[in-house]
Amino acid sequence: MTLHSSSFDLVRSLFRWTGVPTALTVPRLSTLAGGLIGVLVCSSATPGHAQESTAFATAESLPKDSTRSPATQLRFKGDTAVSLAKPLQYLFDHGSVPKSLHELQVLEAQQKKVAAKAIASTVSVRIGQAQGCGAIITPTGYVLTAAHVAMRPGTKATLIMPNGRQVRATTLGMNRGVDAGLIKIDPGQNNNQPWPHATLGKSVGLSPGMWCVACGHPGGYDDSRGIVTRVGRILHIEPTKMVTDCALIGGDSGGPLFDLSGHLIAIHSRIGNDVSDNLHIPIDRYNASWDRLASGESWGYLEGFRPVLGVSGIPNLEVARIARVTKGSPAEKAGIKIEDVISQFGDVTITNFQSLTAAVADTMPGERVEIWLTRQGRHHRVKVEIGRKEDQE
Repeated sequence: MTLHSSSFDLVRSLFRWTGVPTALTVPRLSTLAGGLIGVLVCSSATPGHAQESTAFATAESLPKDSTRSPATQLRFKGDTAVSLAKPLQYLFDHGSVPKSLHELQVLEAQQKKVAAKAIASTVSVRIGQAQGCGAIITPTGYVLTAAHVAMRPGTKATLIMPNGRQVRATTLGMNRGVDAGLIKIDPGQNNNQPWPHATLGKSVGLSPGMWCVACGHPGGYDDSRGIVTRVGRILHIEPTKMVTDCALIGGDSGGPLFDLSGHLIAIHSRIGNDVSDNLHIPIDRYNASWDRLASGESWGYLEGFRPVLGVSGIPNLEVARIARVTKGSPAEKAGIKIEDVISQFGDVTITNFQSLTAAVADTMPGERVEIWLTRQGRHHRVKVEIGRKEDQE
């Protein structure tokens, strides 16, 4: 079973944009809706993007002409595009609100069509005990996700398809500065058939007020519930981030955000200061750095999410000897002490303090890592949860 948003979800979003409190019960929403619809003013936002589908080139099929962007090198039709109902064209182009109950009902029917199409290409991503989401975007199995879901390049992942089938995958590159990550489904798992994949849109030309549909697995994959979809509107958009009022929670990160024509326009990143203010990675950010992502490169830090262990070491030594442990840091909480010599950090062999610094930089805040160390001639193993360092610190 897949859960869809209702007319009341749409009305709540309308109220947000017209100044009516959103903390309303369903009966009150029903009462207010009749009086509200018909007097709502259309937005004067910049017209939206056309229904053209922009797609990404896969690493194995990039043309020789490197001067062309991946978006123009190869196009995939995708499986999620739906025709836009005629009464919604102005609303789609301008980000306006329904002017009648009929338009509201057409809007609800449209988002349900998008949700139904989106199911096949929305996957749950499991890496160790952590869970997130992803969106398949090519027939060969490239999957867009959030960088903090993918964790690091070359990591083995399990993708859970909507029917519960599990497939093997490997993480590729990630632009941590915008929280963009890429995963590739391992070959030989689909009987030479193409994977279901989303129809790609573009984030340039989007504007506040435009309607969108979010898909994901809040709280993690649940086979008795299926994919959950929510409808909302774009609140704010910048080149590196998009904010919507589609309510997201843990487990949704990395999932897809579609426009009303079923085109993928963003990937879920994280919750903002309020559960109704949610951050997404605009789809164009993946396109801008596609070659680096597909090659497995990792770079940058997400603002306010720089990973920290909380130790200092002595440079130019042939071992990673700890010289200082910051009070209250993840290292202190894990039991790491001054003079400890760290020899392994997760899967990474540590040869000096510089290699430890690089290993920590390749993690994400909240990730749990096993550390092997030597203390007074005895070997110890501790588990640390990586902290985060605020940019102003």
